[in-house]
Amino acid sequence: MSDSLVGRRSLADTVFERIQRSIKSGAYAVDERLPTEHALAAEFGVSRPIIREALQRLRDQGFIYSRRGAGSFVREQGIREPLGFGQMENLSDLQHCYDFRLTIEPEAAAMAANRRSEEALQKIKRELALLRDATNRQAHRADADFMFHLSIAQAAGNPYFVTAMQALEEHIAVGMRLHGLSLKSTQDGLRHVFVEHTAIYEAIRDGDSARARQLMHAHLTGSRSRLFSTEPGR
Repeated sequence: MSDSLVGRRSLADTVFERIQRSIKSGAYAVDERLPTEHALAAEFGVSRPIIREALQRLRDQGFIYSRRGAGSFVREQGIREPLGFGQMENLSDLQHCYDFRLTIEPEAAAMAANRRSEEALQKIKRELALLRDATNRQAHRADADFMFHLSIAQAAGNPYFVTAMQALEEHIAVGMRLHGLSLKSTQDGLRHVFVEHTAIYEAIRDGDSARARQLMHAHLTGSRSRLFSTEPGR
């Protein structure tokens, strides 16, 4: 198999996984039209043939359907039970999810600072750029938010962190969507959280493991507090 073909498949896999995560996280509603091939190619920085290949896989696996001359649309998904975890049923489950994240993500960030590669840093940076663009539009991208955190777990070089994050994806997505709504209701909330994300990335980039750990812990603690606070104006 030629290197060019391997590279093409890798790019198509990346696009497929990103759009799949967006659909699963609820970033796209059922029957919502996906962006055009041209727009997706620009967003992911790849050619249109790569986008077509990824879209075909999404169709084959039942995530999207096509309407002639109208584009690709999101198909309703069945309930997917996260690996190793039951369905989230109440706010107590969401609080437990945050508790668990606080035990693993700060350490993952610290390890990422010690073990990061240039490729890993670029992946985190790409997700940060999507969050910046969304913030500038006063929007929240739960899919990019999750991928930012997952990319940090990947940069840690320990597959157990990655597996735990992937198993919790559906649970984390619920918290991120609700947190995103709470941020929109507060002045500069989205900008504040983007600054937190940026600081975490910079600590990892600079190899400052202690600061990366502290910033991730503060970010998750703040997110939990904002989400569950009942105080007016919080």
